[in-house]
Amino acid sequence: METGAPAPGRTLVAVQSSYVPWKGTFDLFRRADVVVLLDDAQFTRRDWRNRNRIKTAAGPRWLTIPVRTKGRFTQSVRETEIADPGWALRHWRTLERAYGRAPRFREVRPLLEPLYRERRETSLSGVNRVFLEAIGRFLGIRAPLLDAPADGGAPGGPSARLLSLCRREGATRYLSGPTAREYLDASLFAAAGVEVEWMSYDGYAEYPQLHGPFEHRVSILDLLVHAGADAPRWLLPAP
Repeated sequence: METGAPAPGRTLVAVQSSYVPWKGTFDLFRRADVVVLLDDAQFTRRDWRNRNRIKTAAGPRWLTIPVRTKGRFTQSVRETEIADPGWALRHWRTLERAYGRAPRFREVRPLLEPLYRERRETSLSGVNRVFLEAIGRFLGIRAPLLDAPADGGAPGGPSARLLSLCRREGATRYLSGPTAREYLDASLFAAAGVEVEWMSYDGYAEYPQLHGPFEHRVSILDLLVHAGADAPRWLLPAP
C-alpha cells in the first residue's frame, strides 16, 4: 500500500547515510519512529553517499566531499575517510554564491554556516550524521538516528537483515523507499507480523526556486534556502 492514514505501531526506516540528501529522505524520516543508518554497507563511488546536487545560475552543480578510495574497494561507508579537510569551506562558499539571493537564505544561514565552518570530523559517516541530525531538528523530525549493529545483523540477505532490525527495535511496520521493491521480500515480513509500507514521492508541490526550470531532485539545502521554517509545508502531507 502507499503512504496514507497512519496505522498503529512502531515504524522503522533504514537507509544508507547520504550527504545533504533530497527532501524525500527527510519525508521518510518524519514518518518513522526510528531511523537506522546502514553505514556498514559498502561505499559506492559516484553515488549519493558523499555528494549531492544544488542549482546554480550556471546549471546544476555537484557538491562532493573528497574521500579516500585508492586501494579501498570494499570499504564501508563507516570506514570511509575524508581526503581533504578544506571541502567544507569550499562547499559553503559555493552555497553562498548559488543561493545568497534566495528568499530565506538569511533565515537559515545561522543553521547552515556553522555546519560547514565547524566541521572537524575525518569520517564521511560522521559528517553525514551531523547534517542529517541538524537539518532533521530544523524540520521538526523526532525520530532518532541509530547506527546499524556492528555485527552485521542477521544472515540471509537484505530482507532478513531489515526484518532483524525491525525486531530489534520493536517495529511493527517497515517503511521503504519505492526502489526497494526490486529486492525486498515482503512475504518474509508478513510471516513475522511486520507490515511493509511503500513510500510514494508523487505529489510534491513546486516552491519558488531560483535558477531556471523547477527541479525536485536536488539537495534539501535548496528547499531550506527558499522556504526556511516553512519547508515542511512543501513536503508531502504529514502522516
